[in-house]
Amino acid sequence: MQKNNLAILLSGGMDSIALAYWKKPAHSITIDYGQKAANAEIKAAEQISKYLNIKHHIIKVDCSKLGSGDMNGSKSLSISPITEWWPYRNQLLVTLACMKGVSLGIKELIVGSVSTDGAHKDGTRIFYDYLSTLIEYQEGQIKITCPGIEMSTVELIKRAKLPISLLYWAHSCHTANEPCMNCNGCKKYLYTLQMLGLD
Repeated sequence: MQKNNLAILLSGGMDSIALAYWKKPAHSITIDYGQKAANAEIKAAEQISKYLNIKHHIIKVDCSKLGSGDMNGSKSLSISPITEWWPYRNQLLVTLACMKGVSLGIKELIVGSVSTDGAHKDGTRIFYDYLSTLIEYQEGQIKITCPGIEMSTVELIKRAKLPISLLYWAHSCHTANEPCMNCNGCKKYLYTLQMLGLD
């Protein structure tokens, strides 16, 4: 049963798809912030939202001039912990989603970070705890939760009891709207399928 005051930041990747299936939010929010794979991410999120009967919202804010790394199609900054790191990206996305969420009456926003996202500080439990405290303090009082933060992607998919067929709708590539099969996102996708016993 859907929760009317619950939303998910839905990128169309495996982690957010699994969480959407597991938690049954009433709303999903996908953000085109200028990333190279925006169109494919939106398409994947639309398909999943329609299948799960979730009201899908799309936000477009071009921040491409502020990005770096694989998702931006540019050279990574010297401080980048991984090649797809985009400065303050998760903080930006959560903030934009909550800006929309306030008008929808959202009280909780689910974010699809998993244990491996701890390779960068804005993918850690402590980061989201800080961010939730900040956003809950403000008008609207939206709580930020990451139900999969202690799990691997494979563990999350199993916990959510996600039908494997829905994984084929996921878009995980960081560099393009068509899978490049070489970036960390594509490698994660292939690895996850292998760990689930799929080719």
